[in-house]
Amino acid sequence: MNKTLPIGPVMIDIEGLELSSYDKEKIAHPNTGAVILFTRNYHDRNQITELTGQIKSTRNGHILIAVDQEGGRVQRFQKEFTRLPPVVCYLDHPELTQSAGWLMASELLTVGIDFSFAPVLDVDYGISEIIGDRSFSPDPEQTAELASLFRKGMNQAGMSAVGKHFPGHGAIALDSHLALPVDERCLDEIQNKDLIPFKKLIAEGLEGIMPAHVIYPKVDDKPAGFSKIWIVQILRQQLGFDGAVFSDDLSMEGAAGIGDFTDRGKLALEAGCDMILVCNNPEAAEQVLETIAIQPNSIRESRLLNMLGKIHGDFDGLCKTQKWQEITSQLNLMTA
Repeated sequence: MNKTLPIGPVMIDIEGLELSSYDKEKIAHPNTGAVILFTRNYHDRNQITELTGQIKSTRNGHILIAVDQEGGRVQRFQKEFTRLPPVVCYLDHPELTQSAGWLMASELLTVGIDFSFAPVLDVDYGISEIIGDRSFSPDPEQTAELASLFRKGMNQAGMSAVGKHFPGHGAIALDSHLALPVDERCLDEIQNKDLIPFKKLIAEGLEGIMPAHVIYPKVDDKPAGFSKIWIVQILRQQLGFDGAVFSDDLSMEGAAGIGDFTDRGKLALEAGCDMILVCNNPEAAEQVLETIAIQPNSIRESRLLNMLGKIHGDFDGLCKTQKWQEITSQLNLMTA
């Protein structure tokens, strides 16, 4: 009998609506620990439920399945899912924030998705187009409060949350998907504003965090996701975060200055990331899987396993609940 594989430190993506033999080979690799799904992987609820089942049955051991389902511009699954508004809309409807988090999580859990990379904890400075209405508010206290409510809703459904993009991506114009942004502010300024939402949710037990591909040169010369200063000294030691740290996608331009994909993966793990994402570049994912040497780490594995969600019933049953119908109706009005 094959020995059950531990959960690996690499999150990969897949090609289409069902698993190819190449996808199955990568999922079965010892270094794989998670799969992130995109719009290209979704047709309808029945198909995505079948796909998540295939992913889990392919892996001889635990595997996480994630998606970006924030709402607004970033909602990978739309057809047969409630259309969620940009989170800035909750400023005018704070009473819906927790319910929206519950609904988003409930709909994903019923199709076999373990968690969404949400909520966004960036404060909106009116500068960053890539953040913009993905932020709850220009005010850090409001951002913290609304994000806390959204996470509570996710937890209520049985889903863990991942706050992003630590320590804050909202004060710079450049998009780290396309370039390497540099934030020239000092640590005190970042702590007094951008870190407020992170501090609140960490104190409340936040399960996961994703660092930004942004350099803060007055703190470190490396992007936050590759920095021991940010991840170990500030996030772990000063802020007391004990959850899982997920790198942002190593294929983004914000990571390109670190080196090739093996260098990026090694440095992110050495800096303190528990899981590294390699998306939309199959050759890069294969390179990282084959070249990263990982030692068993029970602490890292337990942090990642803590992200596993618990399914609470089926979608048909959820649709028939008065709570689901009321929330869906209210959110539909916000997105009309």
